[in-house]
Amino acid sequence: MSTQSDKSSIALVGLPGSGKSTVGRLLARRCHLDFYDSDAVIEKTEGFSVRDLFAQIGEERFREIEAQTIDRLTSLPNSVISTGGGTVLRASNREALKLRCHCIYLRSSPEDLFRRLKNDRKRPLLQVPDPLGALKQLFIDRDPLYTATATSIIPTGDPSVSSLVSTISSELNGLGLWIPK
Repeated sequence: MSTQSDKSSIALVGLPGSGKSTVGRLLARRCHLDFYDSDAVIEKTEGFSVRDLFAQIGEERFREIEAQTIDRLTSLPNSVISTGGGTVLRASNREALKLRCHCIYLRSSPEDLFRRLKNDRKRPLLQVPDPLGALKQLFIDRDPLYTATATSIIPTGDPSVSSLVSTISSELNGLGLWIPK
C-alpha cells in the first residue's frame, strides 16, 4: 500500500467550474510535473467533446470511459491530474485517486460556481432550466464523495488562481511530499 510520501502525483477534484483545470495547469508548471486534464484526454481519445459524448453515448457509457482514463492517468508518476466533476461518482475512481495520488478537493459554493458558469454552454449537466438549483443538488450529492476522496480540502472562495496554487504548493511542501523544483 502506498503511503503519503510515496505519492508523486496530485489529483484535483471538485464541482464543475471549481478551477481544477486552471489551477492544475499552473500547479504542474510550478512543480515541474506533467499535466493531464481527464476530460481533455477523453475528448482527444474519443474525438468528441464531453458534451457531445454525453449526447451520443449517454452518461453511463461516458463514466465507463472516464473510469478507464482515470485508471490510466493515476498510474502515471509525477503528474497533476485535473478530473471531471463527476469522476468521484464511481468507487473505482475514488479508490484510484486515494491510493495513487495526493488528492485535493477544490471546494466551491454553488453560488460561487453559478457566478462563474452562468454563461458556460459546454458543461452538459448544467444545461437545465435552473442551473443554480442543479449546482446546489450536485453539491449535496457530491460534496461527501469529494471529501471522502480528498487528502486535502482547499476552499476556493475569492482567492486568485495564483494564490490557490501557492496555498496548495505550501501545503504539499509542508506535508513533506516530494515536489520537484
